[in-house]
Amino acid sequence: MIKESPRNADTATYTQKIDAGDYWMHIVNQGQTLRILDLEGNQAADTLFYSVHDPAERYSAIDTIREQGNVYLTAGSELISNRGNVLLEIVADTCGRHDTLGGACATESNTVRYALEKKCMHACRDSWLLAVAEHPEFNMSKRDITHNINFFMNVPVTEEGGLTFEDGISDAGKYVEVTAKMDVIVLVSNCPQLNNPCNAYNPTPIEVLIWSNG
Repeated sequence: MIKESPRNADTATYTQKIDAGDYWMHIVNQGQTLRILDLEGNQAADTLFYSVHDPAERYSAIDTIREQGNVYLTAGSELISNRGNVLLEIVADTCGRHDTLGGACATESNTVRYALEKKCMHACRDSWLLAVAEHPEFNMSKRDITHNINFFMNVPVTEEGGLTFEDGISDAGKYVEVTAKMDVIVLVSNCPQLNNPCNAYNPTPIEVLIWSNG
């Protein structure tokens, strides 16, 4: 569902550009709103969410899909934790839908899906592993890398129940906003994937903005 935001970028209390292939790890407090902005279009932003106070409580694709009865996420979707609590709510979305089934690219999946020589290519899981290693203050490790959301990524479900990775449906300047219902850790990998069209075979920067007043 397309729903524009009433928020103005000039009033954001925090902004950060994330280059293609980089990660961003940050706390968003309860009541704050985070915007993920697709600067150039067709750029997947693979994102994980955790409770600040207990990172063992984290975003669950299974619980979220079950509660909303839809495999796609958009404005109005509540992002549910593995303990059944609402972590965040999508409050604005100019893209229309986001994937939570396709998972994240990894060296192993690049090898299986594409070719043995693709194993050395950078992947989202590498970025997340680097993030938790460089931020010991969050007390997280590789075992905490679980379900993710692929914002702006187009992963249609076929009639046979399979998944396909197709050209993105996002354009330059489109965004999604989430409001935190509890204090959360947000971990974004700006996807470096070059082997399928999720990034139009040309990964580009994204930007994140935070508003403190919701």
